[in-house]
Amino acid sequence: MIRLFHISDLHFGLEDSRALDWVRTAVRDEAPDGVIITGDFTMRARKSEFAAAARWIAGLGVPVRIDPGNHDLPYFNPVERFCDPYRKFRGLEAAIEHPLLLDDLAVVRLATTAAAQWRLNWSRGIASKAVLARTLAAIDAIAPGQPVLVTCHHPLVEVGTRGRALTTGGNDALDQLARRGVLAVLSGHVHDAFDLIHDTPSGPVRMIGAGTLSQRLRTTPPTFNVLTWSDGRLTCDLRKLEGVDPAAIGRYR
Repeated sequence: MIRLFHISDLHFGLEDSRALDWVRTAVRDEAPDGVIITGDFTMRARKSEFAAAARWIAGLGVPVRIDPGNHDLPYFNPVERFCDPYRKFRGLEAAIEHPLLLDDLAVVRLATTAAAQWRLNWSRGIASKAVLARTLAAIDAIAPGQPVLVTCHHPLVEVGTRGRALTTGGNDALDQLARRGVLAVLSGHVHDAFDLIHDTPSGPVRMIGAGTLSQRLRTTPPTFNVLTWSDGRLTCDLRKLEGVDPAAIGRYR
């Protein structure tokens, strides 16, 4: 059996300290095999925000796997954004003392962020053909029969939440992933959790989203997912932080 915590959208700079303590305590008490974090570690990709994220991750004491989010790309430094947009994220990745490595379950990244896009809102998702090709090649290189989880920041298609991803190329990506029989596609970005089956021309594919651990709440309090892989079955249990002031929900900053 493998148990993983799936969290997302910590947004250091506007983090929720109570939510972060809640998750850290759960990790300490339950000792999952690892934690998957699907992006948006920071609010504005500041050095101090990445440093705070690194300290929090180090304090978990378990293997961690991370993906970049749109907020993790430089906001105020256009030179860095276009020349080396993932420099600070790579530093965060390198600081992880215990990377997630599982014998019976493969985890493959599909990057859905980009320094720039052919539309005004660069916070939206994009599954470019080149990035998708690298992800598919990584999946195809895995031993036949080994289960695969795919991680990304943006949901590849709309999932009925208040927040939207509008991911370019998402439908084609899901079709290709369904063709390869992936267990699920894990994401964040929309700040509300979901767990659904999406039909594609190549068959169904499961999409699982984690909520947020920040003050940027949309329709639900802070949440995270507990994923369990056992006896050929993946289950997802949603955890919600209790006692959140209802007035804070929907007050998006």
